Amino acid sequence: MSLWKPSITVGLLLGVSCLAPGVRAASPAGLAGGIIGQVRSTTGIPQMGATVLLYNGFDELVRQALTTDQGKFAFESLAPEVYSIRVTLASFVPAIRRNIAVAANSQSTLEISLASVLSTVELVPAAAPHGTLMNDDWKWVLRTSHATRPVLRFLPDPGSSSSSPDVAGMFSATTGVVKLSAGDGDSFAGGVQQDLGTAFALATSVYHSGRVQLSGNFGYAANSGMPAAGFRTSYTRTGDDGSSPEIVLTVRQLYIPVRGNLFADVDNAPVLRTVSLTTLDKIDLSDNLRLDYGFGYDAVSFLDRLNYVSPFARATYDLGKRGAVRAAFSSGTQPTELLSRNGSGEPGSDLDQGLTALALMPRVSWADGHARVERTQDFEIGYERVAGRRTYSAGAYSESVSNAAFLTSGPVNSLPSRDLLADFSSSSSIFNVGSYHRVGYTAAVSEELTDHLRASVAVGRTGALVADGGGVSAVNDAEPLRGLIHVGQRPWVTARLSGAVRGSGTRIAATYGWTDFRALMPAHLFLTQQTNQDIGWNVYLHQPLPMFSGMPWRLEATAELRNLMAQGYLPLNMAGSKTILTNSPRAVRGGLNFIF
Repeated sequence: MSLWKPSITVGLLLGVSCLAPGVRAASPAGLAGGIIGQVRSTTGIPQMGATVLLYNGFDELVRQALTTDQGKFAFESLAPEVYSIRVTLASFVPAIRRNIAVAANSQSTLEISLASVLSTVELVPAAAPHGTLMNDDWKWVLRTSHATRPVLRFLPDPGSSSSSPDVAGMFSATTGVVKLSAGDGDSFAGGVQQDLGTAFALATSVYHSGRVQLSGNFGYAANSGMPAAGFRTSYTRTGDDGSSPEIVLTVRQLYIPVRGNLFADVDNAPVLRTVSLTTLDKIDLSDNLRLDYGFGYDAVSFLDRLNYVSPFARATYDLGKRGAVRAAFSSGTQPTELLSRNGSGEPGSDLDQGLTALALMPRVSWADGHARVERTQDFEIGYERVAGRRTYSAGAYSESVSNAAFLTSGPVNSLPSRDLLADFSSSSSIFNVGSYHRVGYTAAVSEELTDHLRASVAVGRTGALVADGGGVSAVNDAEPLRGLIHVGQRPWVTARLSGAVRGSGTRIAATYGWTDFRALMPAHLFLTQQTNQDIGWNVYLHQPLPMFSGMPWRLEATAELRNLMAQGYLPLNMAGSKTILTNSPRAVRGGLNFIF
């Protein structure tokens, strides 16, 4: 028996030496992964010639490919990282998928469904990998070798394993941004909370089925030095049936400055607190009909306590290549959470949409000794059609507004102080102009001129606030002033050009909105299309800054220049002095964004 032992040892050594070169040759390939997929239409027909763009975690284009006659594509030898993908094809809406995790020695499989309105990308659960770092030959060696068998005894006993949850497997696809900014603030009368100087947003997936997002904005008021803050948290869960229920909680606290005789008897600056709870969901009523619906509950505390319920709904009927028809209804405060679902789908856009929804707050004014909240009832219908790189849209709406609040500026005592509320972010005040009703029409066309340049033009006609030229001789009552303001139909045009500069990564967008600048044009938030109605000349700039390699985050500088030509102001003649109303004051802001 002693003669067999050296023979067995020599045989094992020869077997290991024969297997070792194969293992060394396969190990480099095991450190890379891949993404494969197939592009089909909603009817299941493979789409040939679709452009597939692959972006890395820094939103930089790293690969591109065209689909085969079977609609398939593949990206091989990818470094383990989180990627994003964009699929475009003429006559279809681009399909975008973010946070595709590629692990070593694995493939992520995508199923892309292109449609004229709602294109989707689904990540197919990965099957067992074809190859592993430990192949079957090595497993046989370990199992039959006496020298390596004792190592297996160090494995933990399954019966004694800890019951604590796997935190690493619980959270995935975590992204975040921190924004530091300074400059002119937004008008509180516009329903936009001032950018207080520090804003953040953090989003993560929970067990790959739900997504939690937390946004915040806090700092100090520039004109009073009082602290202010707002926080928003949301939870979204995607069901197997296509439903996407979401619940959102938003809280804010602001200190309103004391000016004149108003609130002079209050010991401290009055506090404005708002709490908003919104639930929304979507359901496919048929193959071509989808319904987004929900409601919001708003509680406003400002000396008085006000409570409102605001329902909203939007139906989309897909006509295939002929486009889509949408109808929407909202009542109460602006349906900000429904608007936040109109994101571009670009990587990181969900964080920006969360911060935008946090900024849109109930519009509060002061009239007849009580706090008032602006309420809007909106009926809207729209049509949209995608033809290659060009998108056409048209729509109409009917809007009724009560307790409309706008920013006013003028000499001291030009308006009675008991009808004014100090603006949070400026030395101006907020004036309640009462109620109005208007009807509007719009048409727009946008086109992707190149892969990095997009242009759009929107035209329309709607009601604007105009004033009679006689003026008011007394300032002890605001009712005569409200009687001067009425609705008049005015045309408007908005042009937009946006793009990115290759090499530097600079993103810039410029818009110009024209109308009768002797009238006040309230902005309408469209629910059925992507049209934007802007006032004056606006410029938005994002510039990535160079960073050291290996940093877990990237840095970009931002600049916002809004209504640079100070257009869209409504002049009022009050006791011989000039007072103006506006909903779009001139503002310049800049800041830094830390994105990780």
